[in-house]
Amino acid sequence: MFAVLGNPDHGGMTDSELIRRAENAGIAASYENWRHDLVEVPAETLRAILDVLGDDAPDATSGARGAAGEQEGSVAGPSERGVAGEQEGSVAGPSERGAVGERRARTTPAAHSERTQWTGTHGRQWGFTVQLYSIRSRDSWGHGDLHDLAELAQWSATEYGAGFVLVNPLHAVEPVPPISASPYLPMTRLFTSPLYLRVEDIPEYWLLSEAEHEAIQLLAAPLKYANTTADLIDRNEVWTAKRAALELLYNVPMTAARQEIFAAYRAERDPDLRLWSAWCALAEQHGPDWRRWPAEVADSSRAEAAVSNDPVLARSADFHAWLQWLTDEQLAAAQATAKRAGMAHGIIHDLAVGVHPGGADAWAHPELLVPGFSVGAPPDSFNQLGQDWGQPPWHPRHLAAAGYEPLANLFGATLRHGGGLRVDHVMGLMRLWWIPAGQSADLGAYVRYNHRASVPALAEAAANTGAVAIGEDLGTVDPWISDYLASQGILGTMMLWFATDPNGGPLPPARWRTGCMATVGTHDVPPVSAFVSGDQVTVRARLGLLNIPEERERAESEAALARWHAAVQAEGLLPAGPLPTPAEFTVALYGYVAKTPALLIGISLADAVGETRAQNIPGTSDEYPNWQIPLCDADQQPVLLEDLPAIGLVRDVCQAVRS
Repeated sequence: MFAVLGNPDHGGMTDSELIRRAENAGIAASYENWRHDLVEVPAETLRAILDVLGDDAPDATSGARGAAGEQEGSVAGPSERGVAGEQEGSVAGPSERGAVGERRARTTPAAHSERTQWTGTHGRQWGFTVQLYSIRSRDSWGHGDLHDLAELAQWSATEYGAGFVLVNPLHAVEPVPPISASPYLPMTRLFTSPLYLRVEDIPEYWLLSEAEHEAIQLLAAPLKYANTTADLIDRNEVWTAKRAALELLYNVPMTAARQEIFAAYRAERDPDLRLWSAWCALAEQHGPDWRRWPAEVADSSRAEAAVSNDPVLARSADFHAWLQWLTDEQLAAAQATAKRAGMAHGIIHDLAVGVHPGGADAWAHPELLVPGFSVGAPPDSFNQLGQDWGQPPWHPRHLAAAGYEPLANLFGATLRHGGGLRVDHVMGLMRLWWIPAGQSADLGAYVRYNHRASVPALAEAAANTGAVAIGEDLGTVDPWISDYLASQGILGTMMLWFATDPNGGPLPPARWRTGCMATVGTHDVPPVSAFVSGDQVTVRARLGLLNIPEERERAESEAALARWHAAVQAEGLLPAGPLPTPAEFTVALYGYVAKTPALLIGISLADAVGETRAQNIPGTSDEYPNWQIPLCDADQQPVLLEDLPAIGLVRDVCQAVRS
């Protein structure tokens, strides 16, 4: 391994000169790892990043130390995200071990003064957290859609008084198969995937002939049948069928009124929509990675003319712009339904950390992203080689030169039809782990961003739309980060399995943060049922993800469960006795979260139906069907949207949180 110290010649620079230049440029020359050891960044990494950033650019990375003693970029998170941009939740779950668990406890912001300036007027609210693609109804096409989202919002609000539904990122993906499964590695973060369209809700559908209706329902039939099975979600099959149906609808002449609305939408979303639709047209012709395209279209500034001058490409671009308009309409309808049902916030969207390097955003604005690098996480106790998420980082200088408008535009686009925004790995607004191309993830470095520009951009976007902003600040996080977010009116995140006191025991409810969204787990952590049954250890052992013997892991997991069992008993949520059933324990844990002062409480719908499988297991790709699992119960039988009112566990969990 390369190291800064002990190598006196770094391209003519001494050790101290290289470190000075790096620090002045916003690059951390060292960081504290999960063992609390100081790790020096390799000289080659510092030089590679310096070659991109240059020296001394205070406008881009200013604010390294704030008035309240803030210090940015000094502590490495314990692998906040998983493979290919998937957020990790430190997969060991409740069996947090040794220094990692202790560090987490020491840096939990509940341990210091509450400084939130959140000014929302809705008071405490709760809602379901869902992976929308997994929630199907009898009429959805093998994949949850925006009609299903509206139905879920209306039912949970009217039946149980839910104030929001938090969904996975709905960002747009490839326009041609194979379709990426991960919601966290999109082609663009500015638009929504048409996979979430409900074909029958498009007004032009009702202008089709009876024969055309039959043709569309023949396309839908095998997918609607799949809703009744526990088969994995097949996005390729779903998109192939929907694309064929949408082509039929695209050929239906629109009314004059509809044409005017479409034209207004195009004008409103220009130039982003124009670039996205052009990229889609070219992706259909050349494949969904612009880095492999011919030179004349790989340059977005030249490609638009090529698209407009080619009738086939121009039609395709118009089709994809039309799809975004339809998606925007259905998303607006879902939010309107949620608000009419009485939800305080309605739909809370999730924003992925970055985008695919071959996707539309990277093609449209290459100057804003840094080629030759990807973002990730340094080594930790669970991923000792570190992680590379495969996403290019923002260029801090160019982002600053653009006045942070690209960030503001991104936040505004995501909040377009929603009452809230959860920013995944919100620490990325302050510092990101950059990995040079060809290097392993452990040979990266933290690069600072101006948090006094990026974080207020998020706060302002939320304020402009009356939305709530939530930062996913799980993991080992310097206290100043969560405090600074709170000072800007941005809620943090607390998860039960990670909420421990300095001795590693469960954090009492009264010591949780007020300014946060509180949950039992996340989409990267197995459901409660898997912890109680021990399946979360069995699965990870089978996948080779344990770094200690399985017997020891199982013993530590059981010990952690025993601690939480005692904690919920102490709160009067379970009677004295042996470990309860998974369903009873699930209700008790949500009752525990309900006793905290958190302003928002999220109920995982997977927990509420007794699901045993994780939606995502960080550290895996093809070894596990990440992001492809439909909503099922404890017996792995499919649960449809229409089934929810009759499920006793759903009712009991909702009542536990409400009371």
